[in-house]
Amino acid sequence: EKSLQKTSTCSSVNQPGIFVSPYALNLSSFTKLIKRLQKRHPEFSRDEIVGAVQEVRKINKGVLSGLAISSIEEKASAIL
Repeated sequence: EKSLQKTSTCSSVNQPGIFVSPYALNLSSFTKLIKRLQKRHPEFSRDEIVGAVQEVRKINKGVLSGLAISSIEEKASAIL
């Protein structure tokens, strides 16, 4: 009996050079977060908002998992 290891080859590149790990935040949550931040901060570009979310991830030891979306939103807003 062979067991197959399920692997994920799915990843997301939102903008050139900006990689978002599929393990960090699922895509629908990421999209929802970016839309919430765009609504809250219309003066910032999408790239700037994504950069702020990436900074939150960097500050949080390279991961976003375990943080509530509202918490990520607050931290990204503080960075913006």
